[in-house]
Amino acid sequence: MCIRDSPHTPAPASDGDGVLRAEVELTEGEGATFLLGYRGEPRPGLDPAAGGQLAEETTAAWQSWSDRASYDGPAADLVRRGGVVLRGLLSDETGGLLAAPTTSLPEWIGGTRNWDYRYVWHRDAALVVLVLLRLGHEEEAERYLRFALNGCVDRSERMEPMLKLDGTTRIDESELEHLEGYARSRPVRVGNEAYEQHQMDSYGHVLDAAYTFQQVTGRLTDRDLAELWRLTDILAGIWREPDHGLWEARGEPRHWTYSRLYSWLALDRGVRLAELCGETGVPVDRWRAERDAVRADLLEHGWDEEVGAFVQAYGERGMDAALLHLSLQGFIEGDDPRMVATIDRIAEELGDGDHLIHRYDHKVTGDGFEEPEGAFLMCSFDMVSALVLAGRTEEAQRRFDALCEQAGPFGLYSEQMGGDGTFLGNYPQAFTHLALIEAAMNLEAAEHRDALHSWAERRGRERAERAEGDHAAED
Repeated sequence: MCIRDSPHTPAPASDGDGVLRAEVELTEGEGATFLLGYRGEPRPGLDPAAGGQLAEETTAAWQSWSDRASYDGPAADLVRRGGVVLRGLLSDETGGLLAAPTTSLPEWIGGTRNWDYRYVWHRDAALVVLVLLRLGHEEEAERYLRFALNGCVDRSERMEPMLKLDGTTRIDESELEHLEGYARSRPVRVGNEAYEQHQMDSYGHVLDAAYTFQQVTGRLTDRDLAELWRLTDILAGIWREPDHGLWEARGEPRHWTYSRLYSWLALDRGVRLAELCGETGVPVDRWRAERDAVRADLLEHGWDEEVGAFVQAYGERGMDAALLHLSLQGFIEGDDPRMVATIDRIAEELGDGDHLIHRYDHKVTGDGFEEPEGAFLMCSFDMVSALVLAGRTEEAQRRFDALCEQAGPFGLYSEQMGGDGTFLGNYPQAFTHLALIEAAMNLEAAEHRDALHSWAERRGRERAERAEGDHAAED
């Protein structure tokens, strides 16, 4: 490691324990700049004396990008900051968006739930595209969708759930035994063996993203559509199989209710996309029949009459906060008694205090780990959205306000949070910021449908009307 000092910064000294230290005395209003390189010399051409100017230019560029956001509703500052987080996680070179820029920040201090999130998960696709489009960042939304679709082309018959930033899929996992980990939480992992899992929900997220993009922009190419038809047809033939699910359980595959939901969504979006594009050369009737079969299957096996709620997996009785997406994705109305009962059961069994929600009870789910974990912030914001769709806006607002008050000093959120407000897990976490933005927009709309999907539908209708007007003018 090398630190190049400026005239105001002395050369660092080593204390012999792998630590470099440097001290500088500043007067009020004075600043100092130094360059830090991880391997060898920092990048040539950088001058510490120009640090102040670089900082000003960087701030101006990011402020200009953020100011393009077309949103002034609840928690506007946090929504805009969330947009900046997403942009910061998005690769200029490839368009991929990291789940988080860190690895192995623990989900429980001293525990072993330490994972590498420096990869691109397909399940981020739908919300990333929706949020970026809604905030007015169409170029970034398109670049991300192109990355996701390119990552599916010419692949195997099963969609890999995650990719590297360069679009490749082999992400072998190893442990760095020479590192003690954050707060002595070991192991420190590099890579993520979940890339080998079959996660059925990935299809639904990618198809939902593509459908939304086509609604709003109409810019999917023939190559894009050919790949989307292929993915829809694959899913139509495999949705009855068990998988590892959203939470990437490392045991035997199960029939996760959430995976069935997103199988339904994939087929629904495939059908709607074909109808939107006027496509007649694909088996839409088959997809429509399979979509209806998935729906019937979920309603029969995902709902447990004795529990009085939708359950995490078929034949089991555990709760899963991911099932809040049943109403967010339009599978069931937000105020349907079954949805309301599921919301209340999740709050009762998985709630932590008056606003935090755990993703599941690890003892009931049997995820292979003995230690607990923090509350899941994405699920906590999803609860806000689900309550809005259920017509319980005041309760949703109270939860939302409490969550916003616990943002970090820079408006950032990690993946999880302890009951005392301690951030846990990798940081900053894209999914948390996406769920916050969705919750804010649902509160602003206060409707019984997800605000982001409703917005996309309105934009789609407006685009179609403009096209009809242009066509009429040409005639």
